[in-house]
Amino acid sequence: MSIEPAVPTEEYAFPIRDIPFSTNGSWLDVSPVVGLNDIRETVHVVSHKTTMTSVVGLQPLAEGAGTWLGRPNVLTWTHESDVIEIVFQDNETIRIQGRGAGLRLEAGVSELYVDQVDDSYVLSVHGTGRRYRLTLLSGLPLEAYKVYDRSVVGFPWVASPAGQDKWEIAIEEMDAGAVPHSYESTFEELKEGQLDSFNTYLNQVAPWRSERTPAVVAAVYVDWATTVAPDGFITRPAMLMSMQWMDRVWSWDHCFNALAIARNAKASWDQYVIMFDHQTESGGIPDAVSHSEVIYNYPKPPIHGWALTNLLPRLTERPSEEELRAALDALVKWTNWWRTTMTAPKSKFAHYHFGNDSGWDNATLFGREAPLQTPDLSAFMVLQMEAISSLAAELGDEASATYWASEAQELLTNLLQAFWRETHFVALQARTGVERWSQCLLLAMPIVLGSRLPEDVIDGLVETIEGHLTEFGLATERTDSALYESDGYWRGPIWAPSTYLIVHGLRDAGRNELADKISVRFREMCERFGFAENFDALTGEGLRDRSYTWTASCYLLLAEEAELALQG
Repeated sequence: MSIEPAVPTEEYAFPIRDIPFSTNGSWLDVSPVVGLNDIRETVHVVSHKTTMTSVVGLQPLAEGAGTWLGRPNVLTWTHESDVIEIVFQDNETIRIQGRGAGLRLEAGVSELYVDQVDDSYVLSVHGTGRRYRLTLLSGLPLEAYKVYDRSVVGFPWVASPAGQDKWEIAIEEMDAGAVPHSYESTFEELKEGQLDSFNTYLNQVAPWRSERTPAVVAAVYVDWATTVAPDGFITRPAMLMSMQWMDRVWSWDHCFNALAIARNAKASWDQYVIMFDHQTESGGIPDAVSHSEVIYNYPKPPIHGWALTNLLPRLTERPSEEELRAALDALVKWTNWWRTTMTAPKSKFAHYHFGNDSGWDNATLFGREAPLQTPDLSAFMVLQMEAISSLAAELGDEASATYWASEAQELLTNLLQAFWRETHFVALQARTGVERWSQCLLLAMPIVLGSRLPEDVIDGLVETIEGHLTEFGLATERTDSALYESDGYWRGPIWAPSTYLIVHGLRDAGRNELADKISVRFREMCERFGFAENFDALTGEGLRDRSYTWTASCYLLLAEEAELALQG
């Protein structure tokens, strides 16, 4: 039985700089963040179709600056008694309502014309390759300047006529023109509907939440609002990594998102299998997929077997046998891709060509030393082979189950013999076998093998992990390293996936005290600083992209684990 959360959903609010305002299924958001490190003074309607593009800026017309504040169902600007509110009518349509202050719409490189069918304004935006209809629902007639000039500065503005309380407009994204929309629902009905939709998702995904998990509503909102409907190369409903600028689905990121929403079984399974929708004949899967491109240049680590093993017991509805057989085939192809394409002749171990292949892009272990055989890669391969064996057995293929179990055990034995050095793991250059080591947390990642490891290896890994632990969590490079950088991406900052994988491995190894310590520190950091892409290891400050789904998802996973342990 769940405990009522300390902060009701209706009272949860977020700064729009940190978390974009959107709704589940939409490719649109409202935010001052319009591109990589491009943060404006006011908010913009932003589309993530084709490429992240500001469609139109929203400039309130008032004496003095107001404040934007987001809630799951409405974004509100206030200045004294003046109010402007924004709500989603559906995935393509935003409704904006004002009282007191007017609103000017501003855009850059685009074209504006008056639609001869319904007298709305239509904006043609080059960045997205789409049109946007601006419809006046109430208020003074829209006025525009330099209507056909691509260097438009003065765009339509709207205000209430004297004696009237409100004005309202709609902004609609269209692929190639569309019949006029129906605007029968009132603004208040839309706000209520959006809140109901979010609460339904929240109660499904996190029924376990309590006053001890104060950031759950925020984390669920980040995941809910960053999920887009199928379009372009996105083949099924998908959780992007962010609606700031990391607006793609990356291989290995999606696994943590699938785990976090496992109680929403269909949505969770979609997150897990989405990258396999683009698997190549050779077995490789993309680095990332966005609306308008699929890229394969960096494979990312094969954590998909580990993820499947942990996902299946969490799902509230078991995938069909057909879906499980498809997942098994995809995992076999993915594993064999590493054993052929990414394994040197006569070698026992796969390798990474670049740090990016490992997901730890610029980690100090790589530098100029790659290609490298690293112990984390072989550890993930062991777990993936075990997952294949287990699923094959469930589906009645005993021969395959026996084969993959044997392969996993052999690789585990070889991994320990080749990479373990009394107290720590090392990496090896792919062809020469020359040892490489740095004060990088990546070399502690074999802890994911948990109880499969000998006690002396677990002891050594625990000591290494403790050396990376700060007040806020696990620094990816030891803070006393000469190569540590506070905002060095994978050269120091705390990251969610490495944190969750290590906590999970420590628990399987029976080292719950250290796992608890790391979990508490990471969760408290998120509760204080939000769900950034990564965090300063010494201050806890959120860095880079400030609204990242795998960070929110890992918070949810750790919070759920802690809460259920307390609830018994």
